[in-house]
Amino acid sequence: MGQIQVLDKVTIDKIAAGEVVERPASVVKELVENAVDAGASAIVAEIQDGGISFIRITDNGSGIAKEDVRNAFLRHSTSKIRKVEDLFHIRSLGFRGEALSSISAVSQVELNTKQPKDTFGNRYRIEGGKEISFETAGVPDGTTFLIRQLFYNTPARRKFLKTPVTEAGHVSELLIRMALSHPEISFQFINNQQTKLHTSGNGKLRDVVYHIYGRETANNLLEICAEKKGMKITGYLGKPLISRGNRNYENYFINGRYIKSQIVSKAIEDAYKGFSMQHKYPFTALHFTMPGENIDVNVHPTKMELRFSNQQEVYNFIYEEVYERLHTKELIPETDLPEPKLPKTTLSYSKPSEQNLPETDAFKPEYTKTSASEEPDTAMPEEKNLEYFMSKMKERVTSGHSRNLHETQLREESSYQKNAEKGTEKKTEKKEPPKQLDLFSENLLKRESAAEYTMVGQVFDTYWIIQLQNKMYIIDQHAAHERVLYEQILHGMKTRDYTSQYISPPIILNMTMQEAELFRIYSDQFTRIGFEIEPFGGDSFAVRAVPDNLFGIAKQELLMEMIDSLSDELSSNLPPDLIDEKIASLSCKAAVKGNSRLSAKEMHALIGELLKLENPYHCPHGRPTIIEMGLRELEKKFKRIV
Repeated sequence: MGQIQVLDKVTIDKIAAGEVVERPASVVKELVENAVDAGASAIVAEIQDGGISFIRITDNGSGIAKEDVRNAFLRHSTSKIRKVEDLFHIRSLGFRGEALSSISAVSQVELNTKQPKDTFGNRYRIEGGKEISFETAGVPDGTTFLIRQLFYNTPARRKFLKTPVTEAGHVSELLIRMALSHPEISFQFINNQQTKLHTSGNGKLRDVVYHIYGRETANNLLEICAEKKGMKITGYLGKPLISRGNRNYENYFINGRYIKSQIVSKAIEDAYKGFSMQHKYPFTALHFTMPGENIDVNVHPTKMELRFSNQQEVYNFIYEEVYERLHTKELIPETDLPEPKLPKTTLSYSKPSEQNLPETDAFKPEYTKTSASEEPDTAMPEEKNLEYFMSKMKERVTSGHSRNLHETQLREESSYQKNAEKGTEKKTEKKEPPKQLDLFSENLLKRESAAEYTMVGQVFDTYWIIQLQNKMYIIDQHAAHERVLYEQILHGMKTRDYTSQYISPPIILNMTMQEAELFRIYSDQFTRIGFEIEPFGGDSFAVRAVPDNLFGIAKQELLMEMIDSLSDELSSNLPPDLIDEKIASLSCKAAVKGNSRLSAKEMHALIGELLKLENPYHCPHGRPTIIEMGLRELEKKFKRIV
């Protein structure tokens, strides 16, 4: 008997289903896309247990004729195309004819459908690719699919599914993208009997953005509309201030289809360069219209990828239009200056940033230990406020009451700083880089060396030069302070010894369903470092208190960055200790920055903190805090020795 055999239909269908149906979200995607193609103006997606046990997709579209019901579940049966040439002019979302066949091969399916012209509809049941029943039934206009027990007959596939919360998150993300791609359709998403999404379908994209991402995002959008060489772009660009830590908020659609494209992403991100910080990604909701003959959507069964025949033209078009739209006066921040008040005003210490002064713990009055909303009773003429506040800041620095470091513009007129500034004028040829601190030699951070080193000065408002015997040490003030804060935060998480600061009004975080579920999982870690966060309805949370070291810089962007860092599946599987370290490293945003002049007293305090650490040699992100250069290396560079 020959070795090559033709597989039976059931096996063929299960293999094909493996390409199309990866998880519950794959089923929802195929059925919702069919509903869009059927002309529905309202679509309801309901799931239970993440869609593993139950999925129901209901639409008010055109329905399926009785004679087409059985054919719809056959492989490669479709109403979208008739011949190969049609592939180059596809306007529908589905066209392969594999969706229903693949879904029915690995689940229990019930179809209820009725066309508006018919009096009665039809109910069709098929399980594991085998027909169970086909009968006339009284059903509403449109189509309803019920999918039960996904992968019930392929347990090997079912065990690879994630938790119901994770799978529901993928469904939520899919429906958000569908709502953005078709604002003219009302989408409703119900998860375990709770409505998570419900758009109006009024055709206004901004309203959909508002409903999904909240007021702040909707109020910081730039509308874009451009056309060139048959290519058109419409939609909204987010202003740089609402950038995020991952690409999850880059939404773009080509001919109504949500896709992922390196060409499109690169063009958008390149246009944002100069506006966004490194490792920050923009918010976009962009619709592209392109000639069908220039794109190939028949790349993968999931239809999530496509190819362009004119890649360079596509890149240039997107880059130029996004770049031009960003370079408008609308991006220049507008500041409303209040009218000067003649009566006495009360100086608020809770938000020194409002007076363009440093936002650090070293300058916080002691009464802020209770609540940031309280104000002192002291009042004085407004013209005296700044002078008084500056004198109080300097007093706190010189008195040594605070051990925390801070950013300050106070310039030290001491001779060591003048000498350092003169030294920057000379540049020497770099032939060999300075080596990192040798942990086994005499070094600065030995406790017995604390009283022996000499502080030479600060260069570039970032690096401090220290001399110890015949060694020169260069300390990065930002990296060093990050290490100190990191160790303090981790210690506080273990001992639950922390200090919180109340903020008023609280910061409201509007999250997606995935972000909210992830936050609930790790909420204890946030609580253990001093956050006080409580539910604020739906998937929103109110931040009422923050760790003491984050007071003054705790903004919505920083907090969402911490959530973004946990939003990948790898993070969700990390052990608790590593999650603690990840959150602690993000809390180091409070560290004094580079390009900030520190006083000698502050730098002595920093070195004193470093002396207490077990590992003072690297910041939490792996960068060195200190490098050393010996006298011999300097003499070689100046050709004193060879």
